[in-house]
This record gives sequence, C-alpha cells and structure tokens, in this order.
Amino acid sequence: MSSNLKVLQVIPRLGFGGAETGCYDIAHYLPENNCESFVATSGGELVKFVNKKKVKIIKLPVHSKNPLMILLNAIILIGIILFYNISIVHARSRAPAWSCLFATKLTGRKFVTTYHGTYNFRGKIKKFYNSIMLRSNLIIAGSNFIFSHIKNNYSELINVKKKLLVIFRGINVDYFDPSTKIEEDEKKLLNNWGLNREKKIILMPGRLTAWKGQELFLNAINLVNIELGYEAFYAVILGNDQGRDQYKKKLIDLTKKHKITNQVKFFDHCEDMALAYKISDIVVSASVEPEAFGRVSVETQSMQKLIIASNIGGSNETIIDEKTGFLFESGDPKSLAKQITRALTMDETSLKKIGIEGRKNVIKKFNVEKMCFSTYSEYKKLIN
Repeated sequence: MSSNLKVLQVIPRLGFGGAETGCYDIAHYLPENNCESFVATSGGELVKFVNKKKVKIIKLPVHSKNPLMILLNAIILIGIILFYNISIVHARSRAPAWSCLFATKLTGRKFVTTYHGTYNFRGKIKKFYNSIMLRSNLIIAGSNFIFSHIKNNYSELINVKKKLLVIFRGINVDYFDPSTKIEEDEKKLLNNWGLNREKKIILMPGRLTAWKGQELFLNAINLVNIELGYEAFYAVILGNDQGRDQYKKKLIDLTKKHKITNQVKFFDHCEDMALAYKISDIVVSASVEPEAFGRVSVETQSMQKLIIASNIGGSNETIIDEKTGFLFESGDPKSLAKQITRALTMDETSLKKIGIEGRKNVIKKFNVEKMCFSTYSEYKKLIN
C-alpha cells in the first residue's frame, strides 16, 4: 500500500466506548482510501477485532498519566513517527495528547485532537492539563455542545491559526439495524437474562457511575409502579461497575428499599449491543451530567426503538423531541417516570412510527460513513 497520507491515532485503550469505536472506525476507513493506518494503544477489547492486515497496532502504555511515562511515550512516538514516516498524529485523550504534542513539535508533523468530553476543572492546574486538547493544528468537537463548551471555557487558546470544527460521531447503521437480528438469538438472550415477553423491557445501558443516573432511574421505576399499581415491565441495567463496588451495592440496596429486586436485572456486559436493543421496548439514558454526544441515544434510534433521555448535553442534538424520542427534565425522577409511563401506554403504531423516524434521523446525521469521510477530508486539507 502506497500513500502520502499516514495517520497514527493514539488512544489510551481500545474498548467499546464512543471515543474508542470512533478510533476503530477511522482506522479501518483509511486503508479503504489508500492511506496507511496506525493505532498506538495500551490494549483493550476492540484490539482483537482490528484487521491487522489493514491497521498496524502499536502497544504502548499511553493510558498512563505519570509525567515520566508521558515523556517516555513522547520519545517512543518520535521514533515511530520517523520510522513509519507518519504524516498526522491524532490524539483522542489528554495524557497521550501531551506525548503527541512533544513528538509532533520535534518531528514537524501535523497534530490533531478530538475533544470527546467536557473535562471539567476547578483549578488552574486541571484546566492547563485539559488545554492540551486545544494545542493541536486541528481540534475536532464531537457535538455542538462540546464546541460551545470549548468556546466558553478556553477562548484564549483558540485563534485564527487553529481550526475548530464539529464532526458528529457516527455509528455503524448496518450493525445497528433491527432487520439483521434473528429470532433465535433474541430468544437466547432473553433466556440468558431470565426475561420473557409477557412484560415490556426497559433497558438502561452505560457504565455504573453516579453521573449516568442509575439512582434516578430506579427512583423513577418506583414512581411508575405506584402510578400503574403493578409491575408492568422489567428493567435491565447493563454496565460494568469498573471497580465501583460501593456504588453498585448502593443501587442494589435501592432496589430492596423500593421492593423491585425481582423487577430489576443487573448485567455487566453484552457481546451484541444491537441485540440488547432489539429485545428491548424502551431505552433510557438518564445522565445527570451532560453527555458529550450520547451514543446510546443514537444506537437506540438506529435500532428503531424509543429513547427517553435527559434534556442536557448531546441528547438535545441527537434526539428530535416528540418525533424520534422523548426528553425529560434532567435530574427529576418524576419527569422521567412520566415519560416512561407515557411510553408504556402508547399503542404499537405510534411506537413504530417513532422508531422509523429515529432510524431516518441517524442515517441522515450520524452515520459512521459520514463521520469517517468528514475526518478524512480534514486530514487531507491539513496536509495540503
């Protein structure tokens, strides 16, 4: 493969998160357009799915925030850039971005960053650490919400020499397609989860952490049960606690308090997320802090399912309220309970119409092909 454009993406881990899947998608898109693709990462679940014939994986401890390790990674990256004649280095997280800055400065290569989150700060030191994402030649924001966050908090670092633009994250609409799932697999997952079709299924995906809103969700479920007078559905909380044992225990204790232990199921992981959406009737994203983009909302719409999400952050951009899903007042369990009750009592024709509109919305705005093409186009502009 011969090309003038050689891109090295650097990411702490190649897992199943939004930043990671975006890296994975770009890595495989580039070879299809006669470009050489490299990814430096410490590892992760997605590594085993990378096509090694098309993408070169370089194992580096770029997940480390240790200043000495950041410096060591910078030295190693200089060697990689020179050996492979890398054209562009694209960093997708703060710690590796510092290594990439030093490496690109010393080698004279183009530096790109994608600003994936709000990266909150309280003091000058943390703000300086976050600012690395704005010290590149090209800054990509994953949503208009993130774009506004950057402009409002780091305006002093944005000048005419730096390009800041929005490229919405995209998902694979061929994978997240309800027509590709077979009934046999659906039955198998339902059986594994101990569920049946007698009741509707409400799915809440996302790692177990307070800001994702699992407590709010459980409190809303209790209110729905009180309103309806019976348990009309199962609730599946799908996500790993990532070592937050006390938080998971708190959630389990809350189910006991509300006497919904038999109604709520906890699962760490699902190999086929599209299948998890397919067997569900309603999906909830109850984040109490703004989602930078909100991948769950987009994946749900692509699977033609009803999404109920808090009205903050990226969800305001990815969901057309009342048309492709419902928004509720962030942090308010009563508001969420009202929308869940509404969704549970909707007729099938209305639910189907929302699902169809949701998939149209995703194909039009959040298709992975569109994200990859936009990123690739910006790479070419940067080099030219």
